[in-house]
Amino acid sequence: MHDTLFTDPTALQDQLQAFMDAHIYPNEERYHEQLNALPNRFATVPLMEELKVKARAAGLWNLFMPAHHGGLTNAQYAPLAEIMGRVMWSPEVFNCNAPDTGNMEVFMKYGTPAQQERWLKPLLNGEIRSSYAMTEPDVASSDATNVQTSIKRDGDHYVINGRKWFITNAMYERTQIFIVMGKSDPDNPNRHLQQSQILVPKSTPGLTLVRPLTTLGYDDAPQGHAEVHFDNVRVPAENILLGEGRGFEIAQGRLGPGRIHHCMRLIGCAQRALEYACRRSVSRTTFGKKLAEHQSIREDVAKSFAEIEQARLLTMKTAQKMDEVGAKDAMDMIAATKITVPLMAQTVIDRCMQIHGAGGLTADYFMAEAFSYARWCRQADGPDQVHMMALGKQLIKRYAEG
Repeated sequence: MHDTLFTDPTALQDQLQAFMDAHIYPNEERYHEQLNALPNRFATVPLMEELKVKARAAGLWNLFMPAHHGGLTNAQYAPLAEIMGRVMWSPEVFNCNAPDTGNMEVFMKYGTPAQQERWLKPLLNGEIRSSYAMTEPDVASSDATNVQTSIKRDGDHYVINGRKWFITNAMYERTQIFIVMGKSDPDNPNRHLQQSQILVPKSTPGLTLVRPLTTLGYDDAPQGHAEVHFDNVRVPAENILLGEGRGFEIAQGRLGPGRIHHCMRLIGCAQRALEYACRRSVSRTTFGKKLAEHQSIREDVAKSFAEIEQARLLTMKTAQKMDEVGAKDAMDMIAATKITVPLMAQTVIDRCMQIHGAGGLTADYFMAEAFSYARWCRQADGPDQVHMMALGKQLIKRYAEG
């Protein structure tokens, strides 16, 4: 299902870095120029399609592919995700962007052959995009059992009603399929068996894109995050994933790797910001000496370096544990990483923005958008507080009983 047999992960890092140097960094300005020139900001950026062809020809395609599907281990993929994370839009060039990678893994793990043929195959080919609809505006979605969207059986169909928001990729014109989580058995005494996940094509009557949403002012076009309403949306019964009552199980299987992928990319954002700050510090002078000669700047650089290294090592240890025991049994390390890395990236990028003065707040540099990414990652895939609560409970039980 991918074009490359990944036989040498270290060589892949060098190859990916060379591709970034040749095709991504030189095109950052061009990408944004083309995006801003689109009559619809959520349309396809022509440059993206050009670069996807180049990436696929170079064998840099579907790098996220899990080892059990013939791809890389989590530990092997982590450095690649960090490299891609240095430019916010670049993961799509390699077909490694969220939420599509997580959705493709859902189809690989839980999809029927017919579902895989219709949706997974074009996703792996980069022909379409997808959305994952879990979060809702009317409940605290940090507790996934709170979701209120209803999924009711009606003969050979299911009928879906509810409101979702912050649905990434929903606005993108290339998106064709939604994976929707809702309640099919709200009265089940087991709260974790009330939910199901179901496939809803974007063109289905009753599915309405209400509005694009922003994160700290960024609309994240062309992918975007949207509020989406489902009003008596009818889909065939075979669109249910895995079976009724399996929604929470699917969510847990999907979110573990996705959380770590975000952290890998954020380390790339923070590392690039630090490099920018160091270059800035030797190019500007205040009070008779270069910024780099001021003690406060040196301290910020030193702290940032140490924090990035700590986060990178934590992420790598988590990836290795996932490879050894699986995501479910590595939830302690996944939680620790998810708690640590987005906040680290937010803190480091903030320092580097400060070193850039007023310019750091503008779109002249990548840092403001990267800061927004780090900040919303502290909510996405579960907020900090939920991961701290779960990890704390797990650790207390482990050591108290020990």
